[in-house]
Amino acid sequence: MSDYVGYLVLGAGAGAIIAAFVLGLLISQQGAGMVNFALGAMMTWTAHVYADLRLGNYPLPFPGLPDRYHFNGDVGFWWAIILALATAAVMAWVFYRLIFQPLYRAPSISTIVANIGIIIVLTALVQGRFGASSGIRVDAILPNESVTVIDDFTVPRDGLWLSLIVLGIAAALWVVSRRSRIGLVARAAASNEKGVILLGYDPITVARRSYVTSAVLAGFAAILASPLLQLESTTFTFAFLIPALGAALVGRFRNVGIAVMVAFMIGMVQSTFTKVQVDFEWFPRFGTREGLPFLVIIVAMWFLGESLPNRGAVETWRLPKVPQSKLTLLNVGIPLVLAIGGLLLLNPLWKAAIMTSAIAAVFSLSFVVVTGLGGQTTLAQMAIAGIGGFALSKIATDAGIPFPIAPLLAALGATVFGLMVGFPALRVRGTNLAIVTLGGAVAITEFVFKNPEIIGDLASGGSRVPNPQLGPWDFGLVLGNNSSRPVFGIFLVLVVLVLAIGVSNLRRSGTGRRLLATRGNERAAMSAGISVTRSKLLAYAVSSFIAGIGGCLIAYRFGRVSDASFGTIASLAALAVAYLGGITSVSGAITAGVVASSGVAFFGMHEIIGGLGPWESLIGGVLLIITAVLNPEGIAGGFHKPAKPPSEPDDEPAASEQPQAATAAV
Repeated sequence: MSDYVGYLVLGAGAGAIIAAFVLGLLISQQGAGMVNFALGAMMTWTAHVYADLRLGNYPLPFPGLPDRYHFNGDVGFWWAIILALATAAVMAWVFYRLIFQPLYRAPSISTIVANIGIIIVLTALVQGRFGASSGIRVDAILPNESVTVIDDFTVPRDGLWLSLIVLGIAAALWVVSRRSRIGLVARAAASNEKGVILLGYDPITVARRSYVTSAVLAGFAAILASPLLQLESTTFTFAFLIPALGAALVGRFRNVGIAVMVAFMIGMVQSTFTKVQVDFEWFPRFGTREGLPFLVIIVAMWFLGESLPNRGAVETWRLPKVPQSKLTLLNVGIPLVLAIGGLLLLNPLWKAAIMTSAIAAVFSLSFVVVTGLGGQTTLAQMAIAGIGGFALSKIATDAGIPFPIAPLLAALGATVFGLMVGFPALRVRGTNLAIVTLGGAVAITEFVFKNPEIIGDLASGGSRVPNPQLGPWDFGLVLGNNSSRPVFGIFLVLVVLVLAIGVSNLRRSGTGRRLLATRGNERAAMSAGISVTRSKLLAYAVSSFIAGIGGCLIAYRFGRVSDASFGTIASLAALAVAYLGGITSVSGAITAGVVASSGVAFFGMHEIIGGLGPWESLIGGVLLIITAVLNPEGIAGGFHKPAKPPSEPDDEPAASEQPQAATAAV
């Protein structure tokens, strides 16, 4: 028992990092009315800036400039921490002023996508300046001598010191939020923005100040915690995000004491899992640490879902408009001919780019269904696709079920998991639903994709997948000495065509109109006799099936399936690409495939201006942010905006017209 007490104390350091993350989330949510998914990426950049300053350098974030400004050696602890925190403050101010202020009353999907763009940009900056696997070690800041906790169990002191500092900051934040004018105004803005305006305060200023404060506070904690960890490009981005979101949800993004207590409990219990895994053979070896925060999120959502706070905004923007679905020679025939012609005539690199674009278009079609038509937010599509890919390996290789039955069964298996992840959509929506699906994606990745007991030997590069073969015809990419067969690319293009026709028909059908009615106004849809539950689950089911097909296509392309293709970052990137192209239309999905990373557009840019290296991701992130701010309907949406007479109604009715629209959908 004494060892368990020791492991609990050892986990206090991780709990302190989670708690500091929670404090940043609470400040940004209460003052700025948004969940700052990019806070971990901002902490990572701040910690790297501090580490580089201790080496006598200051990293310059803009491509084209020298990598660093060089000082005459180590600038010292105080100057390093001051400059690093000043960097965090300026960075947060710029992000809010240029990105989130224009999105102040945008739908939650826009702010989520903007946060994903920031994550992509900051991750690319860290990788560009410090390397993809920097592995930077930071000298101790807090006293780190070992201290005996119980019996002979010792732990470093720095984790305990960090815990005391975070608890002190939490206590100060509690006092400020309830006793100071600044704190009271921020809390009031989160509950009743209109009342704050009447009292003479500017909600935008309050939000910007809160956003900057959260970045500085979290950056300070990241600097203090950096000696406890090995700094990588994603050190704080996801590892502590899911536990922090779970703790913040239990505290309803308002109660500092409860949220901090749960954060420490998560870190400490996760630490004890290391001991439990040694003592009990039945205890799972994979996914338990990541599964605990997801369990906390699910429980919090189930019991608190309807009471989680949303900012009391004066008005809200409508979701991106859903255009009429028309498959014509222009938007289907020409891309089809160009794709097949390129696969037959161009060199292998161009063929690979076309194949990448085709697979990306499949995933974008899945987002068109669940988000564009269904209005549901999901950050787990690639995890669902991974289920399809690994299921294909088991079905085709172990069970010997042939093509095309095997990928269809695998996609159905992905559909079951998709419904499980999307089931919370019956109680929550918007940002809260994004939190659930993100937690589900992390849990699936860690528990399934990295578990050799389920997927086999990871050292071999993943589970093997046979070529798609129908009778004597083999559609595989690799056959004998031919490693770039155009027939596989044509197979991908035809799959995209079939799915595009299916999604287009769904948009025009009565089912599609019911999805749109539910998306626009759930109460109006229910009053017209539409089952909101059935509509939401149908959107997730169809979307998950398409994502499962996409996972099978990735498996067929590489001949193996591994966790590398279906991680959390891949899920975020998939949503980003779909939103960039246009998340509400089939043409937007095709456009998303074209502009996807390593797709046709990026390869064409490489051919024109040369390789961009790590800055390719940065450019993609910047384009995503610009799209979220200036054109929420995506690139393809710009072609769906012909000038209309004032009397001509929009395709999607306004809120006052939605009861009639719902009635028409029945």
